[in-house]
Amino acid sequence: MSIKISGAPCCWGVDDPKNPYLPPWERVLNEASQAGYKGIELGPYGYIPMDIERVQTELSKNDLTIIAGTIFDDLVSESNFENLLQQVDDICSLITKLPPTPKEEGQKFPTPYLVIIDWGHDERDYNAGHPDRAPRLSIQDWNKMMNHIRALSERAWKYGVRPVIHPHAGGYIEFEDEIKKLLEDIPYETAGLCLDTGHLYYSKMDPVQWIRDYADRMDYIHFKDIDLDIYHQVMDEQIRFFDACGKGVMCPIGQGIIDYISIHQLLKEIHYHGYITIEQERDPRNADTSLRDIKQSVDYLKSVGY
Repeated sequence: MSIKISGAPCCWGVDDPKNPYLPPWERVLNEASQAGYKGIELGPYGYIPMDIERVQTELSKNDLTIIAGTIFDDLVSESNFENLLQQVDDICSLITKLPPTPKEEGQKFPTPYLVIIDWGHDERDYNAGHPDRAPRLSIQDWNKMMNHIRALSERAWKYGVRPVIHPHAGGYIEFEDEIKKLLEDIPYETAGLCLDTGHLYYSKMDPVQWIRDYADRMDYIHFKDIDLDIYHQVMDEQIRFFDACGKGVMCPIGQGIIDYISIHQLLKEIHYHGYITIEQERDPRNADTSLRDIKQSVDYLKSVGY
């Protein structure tokens, strides 16, 4: 099993590029390198600049490559569609000009990937993790979102970039019924899945079961862990997903409820090869503990065989 551990800027609280408290992107790359990563995601559009020379200089300085870029935006609204296409062009033109990450033997598709996430709907954000009460899209709006995903995926393929769709707490692709419908509507040739252990658990699904059942559709995986006490607290509150993260619902891997020993065994069984990206969303005002936490996560995963 050839697996490489990589990181993402959300471990430093980078989710909204307009947040005034974000740490400098150069610091994030430097600390990612200190944690032992060889790869990192680009983070949300607008955080790391679309400046090939500056980005390349910092990556080289820190011995890093880019594993993926991310569309983290409203995939439903027609009025946002042109903006989404522009993001795909900007992201894919940047990540495909940077030095590539070596493809692992057995890896289905080479990096960098384009991770596609629906986000930006208050009525879902306040119901993250609650499949029983979260509103669902109408058939018309669901079909509109599927058409947008197909078009974004086709645009990414023009750059040779593999698109992967990421079910995400607080978006319109979150719960079991929605992920299963997505897999009916978007063929594997068009886009793969990026499963996220933390989002699956947060949204009332068993990560081990989902990785086993959808191994043939999964190209890429995100690892998180969940503090069960805080999880139970926030499930009793009317709270946005990232506000729950600000309270510490995501914890270093190995310190929460998710069974990474069983997941390691399962990844061997399904012959998963390639990249695992550690994520621990937080309030960026707490970014001073990011390096400590991701080192704990990396050390734990290595101690159990990753």
